Amino acid sequence: MKKINIRRLYYHIRHRYFTMNNVVIAVALLIGASWAWSSIGAMQRNYELQKTIDSKQRQLKLAELQTQNLQYEQRYYKSAEYQELEVRKRLGLANPGEHVLLLPPNSEIAKNADAKLMKKVETRLEPVSNFQQWMNFLFGGNQRSLQK
Repeated sequence: MKKINIRRLYYHIRHRYFTMNNVVIAVALLIGASWAWSSIGAMQRNYELQKTIDSKQRQLKLAELQTQNLQYEQRYYKSAEYQELEVRKRLGLANPGEHVLLLPPNSEIAKNADAKLMKKVETRLEPVSNFQQWMNFLFGGNQRSLQK
């Protein structure tokens, strides 16, 4: 009895599901899936390559900026202004008419005033949320804080 049921099931599956149309559709689905998979792989590879190109371009730009900065420094060190300042600093020289002004150390009152001022500055430097920054920008909140 079991053998007959198995043969019937085999016959039923073979003639109903393994037809030429179904085989062609399955092959087409496999080809489409492999094409999609290879396309995704190519896009991933291109993305990685673009990231490395962008990184190299940033490194190149940074090297160019550092080179320019060093050239500016080199020109400054060759200038008469730098040479004069360096000679004045090392040898303690002064231009005619210049006088040294010696100030006494700060008093306690001046130190306390500086401490209060620093506290005000620190309170203004507290991080502000992005939303609050936009509200200040759109409605002039920064202007009111600067007038205080």
